[in-house]
Amino acid sequence: MSAMGDAPNSDSVDAALEQIRRTHGHVPEGFRLLANHAPDAFLGYMGLREFVFRAPPEGHLAIWTKEFIFVLLDIQAGNIRGARNHLRNAMRAGLTIGQLTEGLVQLIMVGGITAWNMGGREILEFAVEIAGETQPSAG
Repeated sequence: MSAMGDAPNSDSVDAALEQIRRTHGHVPEGFRLLANHAPDAFLGYMGLREFVFRAPPEGHLAIWTKEFIFVLLDIQAGNIRGARNHLRNAMRAGLTIGQLTEGLVQLIMVGGITAWNMGGREILEFAVEIAGETQPSAG
């Protein structure tokens, strides 16, 4: 973090944006906007993100599990765009359709059928689409 009134190091901001690009395959516009207009806040958020996304043995949960938790939390919060981004990352890291389905049923238990209707169903459909995209073609 920079001292009050000092501009944050642009190399630090650029490195943080590159870390997001490596994780997501792109930099979501919201991150770019925050980095440009509130770089200290962006770097503060990235500190939290770095802590959460530590892989074992430094972290305690597998990366796919962390991404999966964000999928469920984003659905509950109504952030379907975020849920889709984290779902793609979770599936790339090993999340299965069966695991997603169990988590979505847990989400219904907490958030009610509204959570399913407001995003759970869409996320499961998206997962099926992603799985279809990654299946090798026959013959």
